[in-house]
Parts: sequence; structure tokens; C-alpha cells
Amino acid sequence: MSSNPSRSKHSSAPHFRIQLGEWGDLQEDAQSIRTEVFVVEQKIPAELEWDIMDAQCLHAVAYDEEDKPIGTGRLLPDGHMGRMAVLNRARNCGVGAAILRALMEQAKLRGHQGVQLNAQTTAESFYLREGFVREGDIFLEAGIDHVHMVKSL
Repeated sequence: MSSNPSRSKHSSAPHFRIQLGEWGDLQEDAQSIRTEVFVVEQKIPAELEWDIMDAQCLHAVAYDEEDKPIGTGRLLPDGHMGRMAVLNRARNCGVGAAILRALMEQAKLRGHQGVQLNAQTTAESFYLREGFVREGDIFLEAGIDHVHMVKSL
């Protein structure tokens, strides 16, 4: 399953497409993005990044015009979303929003009434713009401040 989102408002924004699939199909590309963003850039220990839930999730990977992976995210069976990551060179071009929207559409198709996620506080404004609402106080996850956020579908 793939989609080709329209170009963002930024004239220099790359064309990209979103591929949805199982871990076995998208693991290599999703892992490369998550390793770069979470393990290398944010210094999250690798053992905290990988979990058994990946095999049970629907994954989304964004590919640029050269078919290189530039962003990823996942939808857990219970409607939680997570592991949203976009490579630095592709940020602020609509990639993250397109991944988020593709996963929310899949959650809706699967019968979920809403979605939820734990957002890094530095990304809270991104999720607010996408219609999420903050619930509760800031908490630490992998040594980084997070907030719980929800959105009705």
C-alpha cells in the first residue's frame, strides 16, 4: 500500500511517497531511520529502541524522490502510535504529517475510535497542529521528556 502526498507549501520540499506494510517488509528501512534519529542523534540506548511490538505493528516508511527512506512511524494493534521519526534533511517538509495521517487513516479503517501516543515535548506542537490533545503531565521515557496525547478519529 502506498500513497503519494501532494507537495508541501515549501517550494524546496521533496516529493515523497508513503509505504505501509509489515515489519518483515519494511524493517531494514524503518530501522535505518530510527537508528539515525533515536540512537545516533538523540542518544537513546539501542536496547531501549527495539521491542517485540515491531513485529505486531503496521509500519509506515516515507521514501524520497530517489527512493531513499526518510521517515517512519508505527501503529500498534491497540491504536497507539509511535516511533515517529524523520531524518533531519527531510524535516519541515510535510513528511511527518503525511506518515501520521496515513497511520491514522489505517487506525480508522481498523475500527479504532481514536489514537494515542507519547510525544517528546519538543514535538508536542507538531501533534497539536494535527489535532491531538495533551493528557496529563510531563514524564520521562528513555531519559527524554514526553507527554501523552490523544486524538479522536
